[in-house]
Parts: sequence; structure tokens; C-alpha cells
Amino acid sequence: MSRTNVVSDIWASTLRLPRGVQVWVFVVLMPVNLAALAVLGQPLGPLVAGLAVGALAVNGVVMVLDRGFSLAMALPHVLLWIPLVGVLLYALVAHDGIGGAYAAYLAVLLVVDVVSLWFDVPDAKRWLDGQRDTF
Repeated sequence: MSRTNVVSDIWASTLRLPRGVQVWVFVVLMPVNLAALAVLGQPLGPLVAGLAVGALAVNGVVMVLDRGFSLAMALPHVLLWIPLVGVLLYALVAHDGIGGAYAAYLAVLLVVDVVSLWFDVPDAKRWLDGQRDTF
């Protein structure tokens, strides 16, 4: 395929995802993680945003290289969001001065990313075991 069709290929791959996956990714997962950019000024905000948004940014590159969604997209989640879970737990349990709306957001981010990791860890293993198809 020509290079000029990469956007069309990614769009077609997106449409091939089950509807529930599309809703999860575009209505829950991406918005909740991108919202970390709004907490940059909070305690641990730059670290939270770097880990949360970093995985999404790397996946943009993966989508271009694979010309769509693939199991390789689980790898940045595993590599960045497992440490993020630790940061979030620390922030919510042990860090003084984190409360209110910021703590509520961190709790939502924690739940969303743990749910994602529940699927991402097996998907990453499948990719490492050689399953390289694009959806």
C-alpha cells in the first residue's frame, strides 16, 4: 500500500474494532489519560501526565508503523502504566496535600488504567509470542 493511505488504513482498522472496544478507547481510556495534561501544576502532576500521555503518544507511532491497531499497542501501556499505577497509589495513599477533585481524578485514572492493564498484559504477551496482525 502507498504511504498516502496510512490515515485510511488506521481509520479502517479503527472501524474493525468491536464497538465496545471503540467506546472504551475513545470515550473512556483516551480522554481520562489525556486529562492528565490538566493536572500538570498539581503535586506529581508532571510525572502522572508524562506516564499517562506518554503511552498514548507512543501508540500513535505504533499505529502509523502498523497502519492500524495491533497488539503492539499494549506494550507502551504495560511499560508506562504499571509504574503509573504505583505513582497513583502513592499519591492517593501516602502523599500529603493531595485531595479533593485532584484525588478524585487520580482515583478514576487508577481504575481506568488498571482495567486497561487487565487486557494489556495478556495482549503484550501475545504480541511478544508472535501475534503481529493488525485489526
